[in-house]
Amino acid sequence: MFKKILIANRGEIAVRIVRACRAMGIKTAVVYSTADKHSLPVYLADESVCIGPPPARDSYLNMNAIIQAAKGVGADAIHPGYGFLSENSGFAKLCQENGITFIGPAPELIDRMGNKSQARRTMIEAGVPVVPGTKNAVYTVEEALDAARELGWPIMIKASSGGGGKGMRISRNEADFENAYQIAQRESAAAFGDNAMYLERYMEGPRHIEVQIIGDTHGNVFALGERDCSVQRNHQKMIEESPSPAVDEATRAKLCETAVRAAKAVGYVSAGTVEFLMDAHREFYFMEMNTRIQVEHPVTEMVTGVDLIQAMIRVAAGEVLDFNPEDVKVRGHAIECRINAEQPAKNFLPSPGTISQMHLPGGNGVRVDTATYDGLVISPYYDSLIAKIIVHGRDRKEAIAKMRTALEEMVIVGVETNLDFQFTILENPTFKAGQADTGFIDLFMKGEV
Repeated sequence: MFKKILIANRGEIAVRIVRACRAMGIKTAVVYSTADKHSLPVYLADESVCIGPPPARDSYLNMNAIIQAAKGVGADAIHPGYGFLSENSGFAKLCQENGITFIGPAPELIDRMGNKSQARRTMIEAGVPVVPGTKNAVYTVEEALDAARELGWPIMIKASSGGGGKGMRISRNEADFENAYQIAQRESAAAFGDNAMYLERYMEGPRHIEVQIIGDTHGNVFALGERDCSVQRNHQKMIEESPSPAVDEATRAKLCETAVRAAKAVGYVSAGTVEFLMDAHREFYFMEMNTRIQVEHPVTEMVTGVDLIQAMIRVAAGEVLDFNPEDVKVRGHAIECRINAEQPAKNFLPSPGTISQMHLPGGNGVRVDTATYDGLVISPYYDSLIAKIIVHGRDRKEAIAKMRTALEEMVIVGVETNLDFQFTILENPTFKAGQADTGFIDLFMKGEV
């Protein structure tokens, strides 16, 4: 097992990894930018190393600085968390070249599954159903438009690399296609350094269903149930839950079997997520695979009892995943709400500032993942996530009731947040009935549901 792990991330996920390592008796070190010198991970880790100024490109995306930090503290492994360099095959390869274990899949797996157009081809070969789309990446407006005419509108334009809603636009007709494509491609180049795009038919009002998988170096792959991430805005998830209220037992078994087949087709190792779009008839189609831990991983942990961060570390150390059927059985229902420093009434404008006072909810079945404390400055340089509230109940009705109570208990003073907005969603009849699809938030904000 590793003696010391460097955490190449910040915020709540860095705290989450520190705690997992402590439970395993592993020493930790974190990197931080000058904007994060008073962050909670810096205080909690055994060591910390400043790697640059606030802009991510000069700190959390500075691969050489992170490698040097790892060498300096004597770390034998690096956990990248999510975002930043977590799906960067170049960074994973750089770790290998420097004799440091990258806690995640191998570089070639990241390339194969992280590139969405290549992943589609791989899934087609494995017999996994995919949304109709381009077989290869497109680079120019002209070739993209030719492909769109063949597929038919509406069209989803996506960056071949990356995720998180960046480099994605919907084109509803030929007239708006060129503008939408150019905007998406510019975003992709800026966010991921890659202008390769791909197209797929846009499904109106599907459910966004993802299956958590984890594989080890001994050929074992497990599916730990599904999550419903349909409540999202601009492709950014807001509320996630497990299990999905739209999935029955037969569909769940089929989803999990398909996700495992997809993972085994590429020899997948580490934690990952196979994402699907599901229509009203419970027909589902592969969308993409995230080769990292997800922001919403706690809902899976709550319903299965599996610590995914610890499992990732064990896999990276070469251990066998010895789960039995009971370990991966879903019990009860879990919901996660992302609490952000933002202003929903002003088109979700970020609200950086100093948190002068904060009170976190608690109680049986309530978990809060956060790196925030009284007096902490919410920086304008990074994601506005303040905390994730996760609740677990015997069933969905109980989980919703617990989440409402938790949101009412949470107090944040000093910055604007989406607490009230999240509470209102939980009160919505469509959400409570388990009928929210990916178009729900747009309709909700217009008062049409």
